Amino acid sequence: MTTTKRTLGTRALNRATLARQLLLRRSPMSAEDAVGHLVGLQAQNVKPPYYALAARLDGFTPEALSRPMAGRAVARIVTLRSTIHTHTARDCLTLRPLVQPARDRELNQFRKGLTGVDLGRLAALARELVEAEPRTMKQLREALLKEWSDADPQSLSVAARCTLPLVQITPRGLWGRSGQVTLTTAEHWLGEPAEPMPTPDATVLRYLAAFGPASVKDMQAWAGLTRLREAFERLRPDLVTFRDETGTELFDLPDAPRPGPDTPAPPRFLPEFDNLLLSHADRTRVVPPEYRGRHWQGNTAHRTLLVDGFLAGLWRLDEHALVVEPFGRLDGRRWEEVVAEGERMLGVMHPGTSYDIRLGTVRR
Repeated sequence: MTTTKRTLGTRALNRATLARQLLLRRSPMSAEDAVGHLVGLQAQNVKPPYYALAARLDGFTPEALSRPMAGRAVARIVTLRSTIHTHTARDCLTLRPLVQPARDRELNQFRKGLTGVDLGRLAALARELVEAEPRTMKQLREALLKEWSDADPQSLSVAARCTLPLVQITPRGLWGRSGQVTLTTAEHWLGEPAEPMPTPDATVLRYLAAFGPASVKDMQAWAGLTRLREAFERLRPDLVTFRDETGTELFDLPDAPRPGPDTPAPPRFLPEFDNLLLSHADRTRVVPPEYRGRHWQGNTAHRTLLVDGFLAGLWRLDEHALVVEPFGRLDGRRWEEVVAEGERMLGVMHPGTSYDIRLGTVRR
């Protein structure tokens, strides 16, 4: 059994996590491989996964993600934390069964609206409908209402989404293309059968490779699952352990990168809903306590700027300007680094378009 090792300070955790997240230096891996390594990219909106990869990959272009999505090598599906993620085809078929208990808990909140509804029959009928012809949620709901006219329409929609692995088919999700959300099953779209619910052990290792070192609660927050302690304990003999500054036990892969706390961390422009800021119960490794909650407003997330590895402000694209709104003062050298990274990001994501880069209001 492993023995607990040294304490890792906040900056050490920050640098380790940035290294796993491909944010210390950009990676040459393909977009599809990066989506797999990162165990998916949160994708309530179409554009965030593209900006997420632009910050992480060397030589990335939006077509590098659109191409495998059009080719059904990656797809958009509800998985972690009950939110839409862009996943590899393999993960669509394996991660969704793993997080099914969370979908079952979500469905329990809508039981009143499903009185008299046979959920097995609903799942079978919904599958038949969307595999015969991909449908919008409105079309699916209207078809289900013909069978259960007294049910709550929204609850029927939730039941279909929770009982079936529904993917959003293209052109939805492609860069520069428009398309309403139209659904079919992952098995039908990807041409592969669903896999039985796996044990979480392999996913624990993948989570640590992308987000570690991390606690059990960290992974539970990332996955939207509970009761993962047993999996960590099974894996303990093959892991190393640390403590954070509050004494929380952290698990990690023995050979995973853990750069020193003084390792340079260049500025990065991240999209709204970037998993870096959402995948730990304790987010102080990226979000300074004084900035907690400042990248959210209600249910809306803002695009975020990292400086020296930590959340340092927000950014937005106006008509002809990249506007940076820092939470504090950026000195001359830091501002030059931010501008250089902004120019690189704009060149990747909006080639041929002229943008000014300007300092907006300092948010306090």
